[in-house]
Amino acid sequence: MASTAEPSSSPYSSSAPDADILRSLRRLARDLAAAAPPAPFLRAVFASVSRRARLLVAVFDDLLLALGAGAGMPRSASLCLREVLLVLQRFKAVVADCSARSRMRLLLQSDEVAARVRELQHDLATLLDILPVGELGLADDVADLLTLASRQCRRPAPEAAAEQELKASVLALIQEVEREIVPERERLEAILEEVAINDPASCSQEIEILEREIGDRLAERWTSAMIALVGLLRYAKCVLFSAATPRPLDSKVDADDDDAEPLAPPPDFRCPISLDLMRDPVVSSSGQTYDRESITRWFGAGKSTCPKTGQVLTNLELVPNKALKNLISRWCRENGVAMEGSEPGKPEPAPPVAANKAAVEAARMTASFLVKKLSASFSPGSDNRVVHEIRLLAKSGSESRAFIGEAGAVPLLVPLLNSEDAALQLNAVTALLNLSILDANKKRIMHTDGAVAALCEVMGSGATWRAKENAAATVLSLSAVHTYRRRLGRNPLVIEKVVLLVRTGPPSTKKDALAALLCLSAERENVGKLVGAGAAEAALSAISEEETAAAVLASLAKRGGAEAIVNIDGAVAKLVAEMRRGTEWSRECAAAALVLLCRRAGAAAAAQVLAISGVEWAIWELMGSGSERARRKAASLGRTCRRWAAANAAQNADCPASTVSPPTVAAS
Repeated sequence: MASTAEPSSSPYSSSAPDADILRSLRRLARDLAAAAPPAPFLRAVFASVSRRARLLVAVFDDLLLALGAGAGMPRSASLCLREVLLVLQRFKAVVADCSARSRMRLLLQSDEVAARVRELQHDLATLLDILPVGELGLADDVADLLTLASRQCRRPAPEAAAEQELKASVLALIQEVEREIVPERERLEAILEEVAINDPASCSQEIEILEREIGDRLAERWTSAMIALVGLLRYAKCVLFSAATPRPLDSKVDADDDDAEPLAPPPDFRCPISLDLMRDPVVSSSGQTYDRESITRWFGAGKSTCPKTGQVLTNLELVPNKALKNLISRWCRENGVAMEGSEPGKPEPAPPVAANKAAVEAARMTASFLVKKLSASFSPGSDNRVVHEIRLLAKSGSESRAFIGEAGAVPLLVPLLNSEDAALQLNAVTALLNLSILDANKKRIMHTDGAVAALCEVMGSGATWRAKENAAATVLSLSAVHTYRRRLGRNPLVIEKVVLLVRTGPPSTKKDALAALLCLSAERENVGKLVGAGAAEAALSAISEEETAAAVLASLAKRGGAEAIVNIDGAVAKLVAEMRRGTEWSRECAAAALVLLCRRAGAAAAAQVLAISGVEWAIWELMGSGSERARRKAASLGRTCRRWAAANAAQNADCPASTVSPPTVAAS
């Protein structure tokens, strides 16, 4: 019995039935007839495509009726219609490609788009001319439609004077910005209106698409102009659409619930190695996807197997998984999750946009406008909108951070850290975090009255965990400078609040707080205060959750905290367990911490290490499979334990010496 479903053969196949070809032709023609122009300035170009497609719909309908009535189709006509199908498919691809482009890139490349459409129309006219109309038995009026469609396809395209004028206006505006001429509001508004960018959402979307196109190098000829337009659009967004209210970034988290944890990413978005959200997903030769940093560290340890499947990789090449990265970026935007780098406390990343003269001047104008607006604002709602834009601008590049700092934003942002408005507090602390990447802004923050105290207040009683986390990340960023690290360490409130976040925070907050502890512990004079505030106990409580915890303990042990760590009940046992089951880096840090404890605390530490069952296996396994540094530390730990055991045996001949030696392995 014949099925009414479409055959499995593709309509593009030479074996596809003529009826399938005609149905596909009719569907494509209807799609093209109904397609909206991808931009207002290309309306004339794509309106002509739509008109031709409407004529062809009637032709294909008539042919399907004739075919259904039992009339056959000559082979020459069948072959010709298959070629028409390919041309219509190319038309549809052009429409889809143009719809996916940024409006500004489409304007810059409008000549190329129009030329492509003219070329396809010429191909279509040629095929319609050679179609054997007489053999198809078409009605006279339908045959006239084919003739009309062919004639229209060959008609010369009208001069696109308005389109070229708009393009010239945009390029002239870029040149004026390069000469430090501030664009007139009315002129800027008129240009954006002509490209259908008329609200903050469309402006933000245009900026995002442009940045992605620049990063993907999709239009090398126009890259410089596109970079300038990103800066110009940021300026326009602030000047023209500043009344827009930003979407709360913590919309998925109740701002009044201190126990609410940030949304967990879907399993497919997590790296199989680190279990963290992937920031730069790449595909290995085994077909598995990992975060680039994690898999690079895996390969750097001398391993050539797939971590997930265990198979030996034919090569170590990594291919970016752009589709997954786009999905992760969309999920982050929809759920208010920052796409920061995988390093703890790393501020929001700047898009891959290199600065040029026009972009730099546009950033300067935007920074000046925003800071002046913030200084004159008296409304919390208005403050939040402006601070949100400062936050976004501060992550766009070092020049923007410099301009915002020079314009005097830091003293205006610091009081907002104490705001009762959760969204405003989060935007303010994140803006300071992004600004703190620049050393000059670190100085401005540290020299602003009340800045450190306000950060401590946010860490202690911030409205959301995101705000607390970003405050800890700002402390981490500031402590990267030696003198500021010492100043922060002398402030007992800073240490108290960071330790509190390690104890009580959710995983992402704990991660940033541990990173801040690690940086602060690099200064010897801070270690006593850290130990006194319970930093070692806090790190031990997180050792099985965050790999940075073992690094914190190693740093404390190295600079005077060894005895305090040894005296904590179960500390040595937890370090041995981490050396056995942790991540590659945490195993390395745990081994380093144990070596330091044995050297600094002597017999008390060594006795605890050797009293743990299976420690010999853990040391021996790390010597065989760890990183180069981990192998050295494991070997050092083994020697230290053997020396202590030998010395202990000499003092107490009745107690057999325990030694750390390779376990006996049966020969294969």
